[in-house]
Amino acid sequence: MDKKRKLIVDFQNYLQENRNAHYRLAYSYSKHPEDAWDIIQTSIEKAIRAIQKSNFPESMNSWFYRILINSSLDYLRKNKRLIITDSSVLECMLEHEDQYENIDLEKAMEQIPTEIKTIITLRYFEDMKISDIALVLGQNENTIKTKLYRGLRLLRLELEEEI
Repeated sequence: MDKKRKLIVDFQNYLQENRNAHYRLAYSYSKHPEDAWDIIQTSIEKAIRAIQKSNFPESMNSWFYRILINSSLDYLRKNKRLIITDSSVLECMLEHEDQYENIDLEKAMEQIPTEIKTIITLRYFEDMKISDIALVLGQNENTIKTKLYRGLRLLRLELEEEI
């Protein structure tokens, strides 16, 4: 089996194993099930093109998350519109114990900047290490820590206002 074919098979296995995590991340941006699947499909297409061009780094996880986040941000730029979230749709589509049902937290997450929301989502909902988040976002670990703590402080303020 040649190198590219092996990479594609490894990539297919990776996608199969992590499909729920990828969906949750895409859904956290789009707030719509079909759009989340479109984001994932676009990300997979970009990844396969990169594999065919031999642009494949060592860490598949951080590499694909970077593609997925960029595709999600592209989606947001192209589809600037009011997004209404129905959390029951997400609950039905995902059978995952880490679903957050706290409406106040969900509203507070929507109030913070997208980049900080991404860091918080990757750290606490996807359980990624700071070093992996830094690799995914192409930033220094200390920068990620600073933004994470700033985001947590913003969330605390938003939640206190709700109370």
